[in-house]
Order: sequence, then structure tokens, then C-alpha cells
Amino acid sequence: MSENLYVPQSATKAEQYEAVLPQIEALISGEPDMYANLSNIAAALKQAFDFFWVGFYVVKGEQLVLGPFQGPIACTRINLGKGVCGTAWKDATTQLVPDVDAFPGHIACSSASRSEIVVPVFKGSEVAMVLDVDSDQLNDFDETDQLYLEKLMAVLSGTL
Repeated sequence: MSENLYVPQSATKAEQYEAVLPQIEALISGEPDMYANLSNIAAALKQAFDFFWVGFYVVKGEQLVLGPFQGPIACTRINLGKGVCGTAWKDATTQLVPDVDAFPGHIACSSASRSEIVVPVFKGSEVAMVLDVDSDQLNDFDETDQLYLEKLMAVLSGTL
């Protein structure tokens, strides 16, 4: 099966998200395997927005464990409350970080990462995993990214 992703190149960031998110929803619709869906979401977001790193950390016991991702190799395990991902898990809130070096306790999986957004994914009322997106540019994420990535993670939550 061949899948294609249409990304309008001359559109605003919001328009790009508006075009891409329904395609991702269609891609994961009806697919029961979580890892297949996480893999396709990471690949689609990387392709559409050319993020430096995009992937998932899945809650397993008392740690976040690396799941499907696109980009350079990454940290394998993150403890609750540690770094941006562990903070998003602990607080159950999106973390929008314009400068990772200014984030207390930031875990530098790659020294090239400069800004980051981490969005929790819920199963019921509990955080089941987080979407982690890194940029090699400072202040690369904003409320537009937060709005649309939270919408996409809400869709993913509905499949868990």
C-alpha cells in the first residue's frame, strides 16, 4: 500500500497543519496497532514540517521509554519529572520551550536541539505517552504548534 502526504508549501504554518492533520487522522483511522500509528505520525510530522526530531516516549512503569521517532538517535529512558518530557508527563501539560538551555534540568539527547515542544497523550485521565518535537533553531515553536499538536494528540488519545 502506498501512502502520500500533501503539504502545501506556500501556506502559513496554520494552513499546513490544517492540510496535514486530516491526512494523518485518515492514515491512523482503523489501524489498531499503536506502534504502526506512532511510526506514521512521526514520519508524517517530520516530512511535513522538517522538524529536527519528532517522536514518542511511552509510559512504562516509572519511566518514559523511547518509542517510534524520526531523527538522530535519542535518549532511551526518561524519569518522571526529569527534562522537558518528564515534566510534561508529571504535570500532564504541554511544555513549550523556546530555549532548551534555559529549561531547568533539560536532558540534552542532542546538543543540536535548541527549542522543544512536548505534548502529553492521555488514556483516560492518565498520561500514556508524550509527543516530543525538537528544533535546531531557537524559539521555533509557538501557540500554533501547540494548538494543532494538541488536537492531533487528542485524536491519538481516542485510539488508545
